[in-house]
Amino acid sequence: MSFQLTKKEILKEVVKSGKDPNYFINNYAKISHPMKGLIPFRTYDFQKDLIQDFNDYRFTVILKARQLGISTITAAYIAWLMMFHRDKNVLVIATKFGTAANLVKKVKHMIRNLPEWIQIANVTIDNRASFELSNGSQIKASSTSADAGRSEALSLLVIDEAAHVEGLDDLWTGLYPTLSTGGRCIALSTPNGVGNWFHQTYIDAEQSKNDFHPVVLPWQVHPDRDEDWFVNETKNMSRRQIAQELECNFNMSGETVVHGDDMEGIKASLLDPKYKTGFDRNFWIWEEYKPESSYFLVADVARGDGKDYSVFHIFKMETMEIVAEYQSRVTPDMFSQVLYNAGREYNNCMIVVENNSVGFAVLEKLKDMSYPNIYHSIKSTHEYVDEAYADSVSNAVAGFTTSSKTRPLIVAKMEEFIRNKLIKIYSNRLFRELETFIWNNGRAEAMRMYNDDLVMALSIGCWIRDTVFEVNKKELAYSKAFLGVMTKSSTELNTSIDGMHGYKQMKKSDIIKQQQEFIWLLKG
Repeated sequence: MSFQLTKKEILKEVVKSGKDPNYFINNYAKISHPMKGLIPFRTYDFQKDLIQDFNDYRFTVILKARQLGISTITAAYIAWLMMFHRDKNVLVIATKFGTAANLVKKVKHMIRNLPEWIQIANVTIDNRASFELSNGSQIKASSTSADAGRSEALSLLVIDEAAHVEGLDDLWTGLYPTLSTGGRCIALSTPNGVGNWFHQTYIDAEQSKNDFHPVVLPWQVHPDRDEDWFVNETKNMSRRQIAQELECNFNMSGETVVHGDDMEGIKASLLDPKYKTGFDRNFWIWEEYKPESSYFLVADVARGDGKDYSVFHIFKMETMEIVAEYQSRVTPDMFSQVLYNAGREYNNCMIVVENNSVGFAVLEKLKDMSYPNIYHSIKSTHEYVDEAYADSVSNAVAGFTTSSKTRPLIVAKMEEFIRNKLIKIYSNRLFRELETFIWNNGRAEAMRMYNDDLVMALSIGCWIRDTVFEVNKKELAYSKAFLGVMTKSSTELNTSIDGMHGYKQMKKSDIIKQQQEFIWLLKG
């Protein structure tokens, strides 16, 4: 084309291309097509918008479906940046060194296939995973080792498949200072569960808690894809694969204990509390005490000096709604007082405290304050013991014991309650913990650097509701039925024929007296 352009026209095209990356890419960049070979790069609208985002924002985080050409459009942007700007230093990291090196290869391929007259900088140093231009701009691929890029001031950092890069939290700590002189960052990935650096960065970006601009690109953004394409593409994929590769769904893509569909249901039910109260405003209340309802409180106690929280939930018995919740790093003494006040506020409801090392101290404090309704259980079997008889049972202990035996049981009960929609959760604090509560080598636990205090209190609550209160309800029904038989049997033996065996006309006062003899069956 150069013979058709005058020097003035060439200068005009160079200036125009240097100012507008979309113009440059759509007019002069070429890509390799697997069937058609080298073809002009014609961007889709969503790709044009993405290039504009790269230009407008220093930090961009892209949650994407697969096969949208995002790596390719990123490579085209890098080619433009290096060609029309001096001394730009670009670093590409990915899950594997080969993936990062492949993106560098795409950049080099685009630059080398530009018209000669627009190549205002040439490749001077050429290696397999790096190259440098005559204008001082350079790019290289790097592994995700802890010292990647630490000693360099970067103009642009590209993190490809960021959700799949292990240890990216630590890596980012070292890389971020290299961008402090005005460098940019593009992090792109399909989702890979929750709790990792990519997930947290994207979620925080949506809530404007960091400097990243969030972009989500599900499979539907591609103009050549429709429902028929989706059905054909997903017929051999699992639900998790579909969520991860095509739907940009964090919750469905990870191995969380609670299924992604159930997590979506909880997310839809989240509500801001009616009140945020207490001395630290960490006591959240969605519903005040109602005389016609019954409640119980479940607490998990932390030391108050570590990363864990002391927490509790207040459950409404009839509906298993969590009507109130507390989460804070307080000392056990202060937490005891908070528990006492909350229990009193909800009509002296039963308080269930996990009796770990500091839990025992909280339980003793509650006893010292004469709280009237503390959960007790048998130490070996973990069976509920009525507080009125706890002193007479030698192996009864205050509180609930979470052990290697009970932990999987209570977690399974929590998952069952959520799956069967037997519980109502309004708290976004609890929801965030459920997002990062995963299976790790067969054990349900919080992801590294995350908490599960609220989740464990929830699990104990579901267990207590299903075992203690349901069993008590059944036993009470049996006791009433037995008492009915005891008081009815004398009249069933009665006969209207005087002198027959069993003939006895019971007075009403006798029936009442007999019922009172067995009234102990109805207690507890």
